[in-house]
Amino acid sequence: MRSLEQREQRKKHKRRKKKRFRRFVLTVFILFLGIAAYAFYQYQQGLAEADGQFGNDGQFAFHGKSADLDTMNVLLLGIDSRGEDHSRADTIMVAHYDKKNNQPKLVSIMRDSYVDIPGYGKNKINAAYAIGGPELLRKTIKENFDVDVNYYAIVDFKGFSKVADTIAPNGIEVDVPHEMSHGIGMTLKPGKQVLDGEKLLGYVRFRHDSQSDFGRVNRQQEVIGKLMNEALQIQTIAKAPKIWGVIDPYVDTNIPPKTFVSIGKDFLIGNQNSLDSLRIPVDGGFANERVPGAGAVLRLDLEQNQEEIKAFLE
Repeated sequence: MRSLEQREQRKKHKRRKKKRFRRFVLTVFILFLGIAAYAFYQYQQGLAEADGQFGNDGQFAFHGKSADLDTMNVLLLGIDSRGEDHSRADTIMVAHYDKKNNQPKLVSIMRDSYVDIPGYGKNKINAAYAIGGPELLRKTIKENFDVDVNYYAIVDFKGFSKVADTIAPNGIEVDVPHEMSHGIGMTLKPGKQVLDGEKLLGYVRFRHDSQSDFGRVNRQQEVIGKLMNEALQIQTIAKAPKIWGVIDPYVDTNIPPKTFVSIGKDFLIGNQNSLDSLRIPVDGGFANERVPGAGAVLRLDLEQNQEEIKAFLE
C-alpha cells in the first residue's frame, strides 16, 4: 500500500512540475511578445519623427574583408549632399571595435589630407567618396595608411540633430571657446552651456576660425564621445528601438544585423572604457600647402602617420 501511495505522490509531483514549467514557458512567451511589441512600437515612433529617407541600405559596392565579432574597423562617413548624387565626404572616421580590450577607438582623417587615390592620382581624401563611393575610399585608406576597413556607415547630417535629441533629450554640455556663427546658420555664444541637437550640429560643423578643420575634428570627437556615454545610460538603453527608428532613415550601412546585436550586447555588459581618439594627420606629421587644382591641402608624412595609426589601433 505504501509503495502505491508513493507512486501516486510521485505522479502528482511530476504533474505539478509540468504545470509550473508550462506556466513558466507561457510567461516567458508573453513577456517576449510584449518586448517585441514595445520595440516595434518604439521603432515606428522613431521612424515617424524622422522626415526623410537616405541611402541604399547597404547596397553600395564595398569589398572590405569580413570581420569576426572580436575586432573590426568601420568606415564612418558624414555627408551633406543637399540632393547631390556625388557629394564629397564632409567627415571621415574609422571606428575601431576590440572586444578583448573593451576599448572603443576613433580615428578621424582630415578631409584635406592629400593622398594617392587608386587609379585617379593625388587629391584630397574626401574626393575619393565623390569619385567612387565608400569602396574607393576604403581602397584609398588601405593604400595610404595600411588599415583594413571591414564595413561602412554613411550618415546624412540632416538627421544628426534628431538623433542627438533622441539620445540626449536634455542636451549635451560643451564649452564653446568663442563666438561661432559663420557658415552654421546660427550664433553660439562662448562659455559652458547645454546644447540641443540643432545647436550641437552647428558646434561640430563650425570651422571658420584659426583652428579651421582641426578644431572641427576635435569637437566632433568630443561630441561623439559624450553621445556614446549618454547612449549607454539605462534610461537611454530602454529607448534603443526608438533611437534606431530615428537613425535608420539617415544611415546607409552594410554592417550585418547580427554584428549590431553582438556589439550592442558587449557594450551593455562589457564595462566599456571611454572613447579613445586619434586625429590624422598627427601633430608634426604634415605640412600646409597649396596645390593647383586642389587648393589648400595637408601634405602628409605618410610613414609617420602610418606608424601612429598602427600603434593606436594595437
